[in-house]
Amino acid sequence: MTKNMNILLKLEELGQLLLSILLFQQLDYAWWIYPACILLPDISMLGYLFNTKIGAWGYNLFHHKLLAIAILALGYWLNHDLLILSGIILFGHSAMDRTLGYGLKYPDSFQHTHLGWVGKK
Repeated sequence: MTKNMNILLKLEELGQLLLSILLFQQLDYAWWIYPACILLPDISMLGYLFNTKIGAWGYNLFHHKLLAIAILALGYWLNHDLLILSGIILFGHSAMDRTLGYGLKYPDSFQHTHLGWVGKK
């Protein structure tokens, strides 16, 4: 991936992270709930304690933006604030991770992502 494309993708993800913050501000939660919850999706990395295949599957499930959008939409449809919050947190966390270069995982290695390799090979 070229340097310019990498910057462009990270800016797009940063915009999505900012969108999640704006959506969160529309909810009736204290400001500190967002930073307190933003790292919760990383609990999905516990699958790596078993092996890289299970780890990648769990990580990708909780870092896939379609799941985040589906939960968010279900929350709006049911008028359920906790589902709305969960969708916003999942979406914002995924955008934050991708801004930092962490993409969806391949089952061979935690460092092998759809955005390329993270760290040293």
